[in-house]
Amino acid sequence: MKIAVLSGKGGTGKTLVSVNLASAAKKSIYLDCDVEEPNGHLFFKPQDIETEKVSIKIPVVDETLCNGCRKCIDFCKFNALAYIINKLIVFDEVCHSCGGCVLFCPEKALSEKEKVIGEVQIGVSENVVVITGVLNTGERSGVPIIKKLLQGIPVGIEFAFIDCPPGSACIVMESIKDADYCILVAEPTLFGVHNLNMVYELIKLFDKPHGVVLNKCLEGENPAEEFCLKKNINILGRIPFESKLGMLNSNAQILVRENQKYREIFSSMLQTVAKEVAM
Repeated sequence: MKIAVLSGKGGTGKTLVSVNLASAAKKSIYLDCDVEEPNGHLFFKPQDIETEKVSIKIPVVDETLCNGCRKCIDFCKFNALAYIINKLIVFDEVCHSCGGCVLFCPEKALSEKEKVIGEVQIGVSENVVVITGVLNTGERSGVPIIKKLLQGIPVGIEFAFIDCPPGSACIVMESIKDADYCILVAEPTLFGVHNLNMVYELIKLFDKPHGVVLNKCLEGENPAEEFCLKKNINILGRIPFESKLGMLNSNAQILVRENQKYREIFSSMLQTVAKEVAM
């Protein structure tokens, strides 16, 4: 059961929800796909960490074979190639690793080499296997790392929680494409509704079953809740806006491991999600 947790922006509570749902399960996998700035490991503090490098293929030029025909340059839509002063230049930073330039080169002057763009870290924290993707600073895309992360989900696992990157860009699409269910996390503000609608439109494009967790709930009007009722979106649970919760979270403590009240909130939420997926 692959459950993706999304939000329209950072700071909404996406990691809070995914970390605590993973901890509330008897046994689970947590995958941090926010590869540009992963922070789930700060809560789990996993032990026995194993690391695997992730690389992509980029073109390399044999100058003795290149005759300057520029067919590779005409093919590349990302401007990753240029012919300057009788020399073909490859700009690694904008290359999308499609391999098309290598195929199109009539002189076979282009081949490919491996370039490390990040790594995957695997560790254990009590009942949770923690898998974290880390993108090297300055790299163009974390999609290859996310693909590697999702390959680490064993068949038949009861709960795998995918902590997605914020927003609705390509790396988010890659994170949710094979998910069985999507949890959208929302704040109780008009701005929160704007961001909720962003990811709501995305999961509709993918036709994913979904529900919303309302975070930072207070007494009184809640625009995010009103949005859910208007759109007939199932509300999976409500997380209160409390100083005790904020203190535990800011100290990188997992709520369900520290407080019975919050354990009951997330355990109930997990049961609701499991029923939704089974329907």
